[in-house]
Amino acid sequence: MNLLLIRLIIFAVLFFAGLKLYRMYREWKLDRDGPQQEGDEAGNRMVRCRWCQVHLPEDDALREKGDWFCSGDHRDKYLSEQTEEQNKDD
Repeated sequence: MNLLLIRLIIFAVLFFAGLKLYRMYREWKLDRDGPQQEGDEAGNRMVRCRWCQVHLPEDDALREKGDWFCSGDHRDKYLSEQTEEQNKDD
């Protein structure tokens, strides 16, 4: 009976030591690799609307002149604001 209890204790200690080593390895690997690329499970990048600063998937965003927008309305507002600023400078 004592031998069975000793084996059980040794097994539990080895199991928890292995679990602790695995967690330490996983933390070390995450620290070494640095932050992951932005994206969801399908690999879609997140982009920021130039007008309202909301993040959305690249597939759902509109792109105009190198800027991203969440909707056509925000795109139009931003572009009209830009043309007004250019007209003031001239």
